[in-house]
Amino acid sequence: MKNTRLTRIIAMTLLAVAMPVSLAAQNTRYKLIDLGTLGGPNSYVSGPFVQILANKGTLAAYSNTATPNPNPGCFIPFNANPFLGGGDCFVEHPVVLRNGTVTDLGVLPGGANGQTDSLSNNGLIAGWSEDGRIDPLSGLAEAHAVLWTQGGKIIDLGALPGGNESLAGANNSRGQVVGFSNNNILEDPSISLQGFPTQTRAFLWQNGAMQDLGTLGGTDAIAFNINNGGQVSGFSYTNSDATLNPFFWQNGTMTDIGSLGGTFGAPNGMNSHGQVVGISNLAGDGNMHPFFWDRGVLTDLGTFGGSNGEADWISDSGAVVGRADFAGDFIHHAFVWKNGVMTDVGVVPGDLCTNGSHINSRGQAIGTSTNCMGVVQHVFLWENGSIFDLGALILGGTDIAFQEAFDINDRGEIAAVGMLPNGDLRAVLLVPASESEIAAAGTSSAAKAVPAAPQRVATTSRDSTFGGRTRRQYALRSLQP
Repeated sequence: MKNTRLTRIIAMTLLAVAMPVSLAAQNTRYKLIDLGTLGGPNSYVSGPFVQILANKGTLAAYSNTATPNPNPGCFIPFNANPFLGGGDCFVEHPVVLRNGTVTDLGVLPGGANGQTDSLSNNGLIAGWSEDGRIDPLSGLAEAHAVLWTQGGKIIDLGALPGGNESLAGANNSRGQVVGFSNNNILEDPSISLQGFPTQTRAFLWQNGAMQDLGTLGGTDAIAFNINNGGQVSGFSYTNSDATLNPFFWQNGTMTDIGSLGGTFGAPNGMNSHGQVVGISNLAGDGNMHPFFWDRGVLTDLGTFGGSNGEADWISDSGAVVGRADFAGDFIHHAFVWKNGVMTDVGVVPGDLCTNGSHINSRGQAIGTSTNCMGVVQHVFLWENGSIFDLGALILGGTDIAFQEAFDINDRGEIAAVGMLPNGDLRAVLLVPASESEIAAAGTSSAAKAVPAAPQRVATTSRDSTFGGRTRRQYALRSLQP
């Protein structure tokens, strides 16, 4: 995929100097809950650009089992894991952490693998599961979008007419799910948004039925976000020249969000007010800029003087987080933008670059601090104008090296991925500690992590009525070293 930028740089204050950095002048400390695994070496959380952590501390993730992956070449449908590439040759199951307990959500009858992709605040979880069939077009395991209810029942969302593959991208508390499905209309695979030999179409699933949302005039579209008002954002071809623009869909109407002059744009986040943020190419497609769209008005958020930037998430309070280049395009910092003002998040001491990933309505932002060449050196928390090494805020310390922070809810809880000393990966939840817990930790260096209690549940009760995200997101993430 491509990248993008510039129409007008925000006037007022573009702070091109890194903000002050601190590691001690605040009280927030965290307890670390390691989700563990279902018997294999690794567990993960989905993301980026999607909610997988609810405000009650419920976390959707996925985990290795001890069972070898039976698919040829260890194939995982829709796999986009940024840490292990094509997978680790173990069967992966969707899991949820609720009230300190990890539950295996199970997969569709006959399937082996599945993953969570999105979580609503009332505990509905969307994702995908193998369905026990072989895709006749690819000869590989077939997968369908699914929805897990609060009670753990799995619902097969099926596919659009003529299609046989689908993926859930996001869901809301009303039980609506969006994503993409193929159909049976042949097209050139080189322009297919998912590499299918047939068209890829955005869908909305509700009340047991899957609806094709249409396109902006081209052949393919994908839906990425849905809020509780049923508003949807995604991207679509606009014509036969393979121009991709972000769209906003509501009540049966798809609106072209437009572009900053180039032929590629994509939404990364949308809030409950229907405000959309993402990336858009500038004229010539050589550079990309972050955009903010609100009720028909597209705004270029600009950069810190360099060529590229992106907006990755927007909170319900209208705060945007992303990253932007400085002049020379080697150094880039995370930013927080609100009401026309872009603030430089800075870097963790000793690092050079930062990438923002998520922000909550309290203005707390998270992301990675790197060497500007693709090596994550720290995961950061930014609050009250200061940046903190998140690893230094864990009560009792931890031997887990954080690789990515994906989501922060309005209670300040953080979903992240870390690496153990032996190289295994873990999905983790960071929970703000109470004052008494902080005081107790001052005189004790007890446990470094609180293990979640694993639980497996029967998966025989399922509804057969007829996710994370797409590979596009990790392609975009790979653009920011």
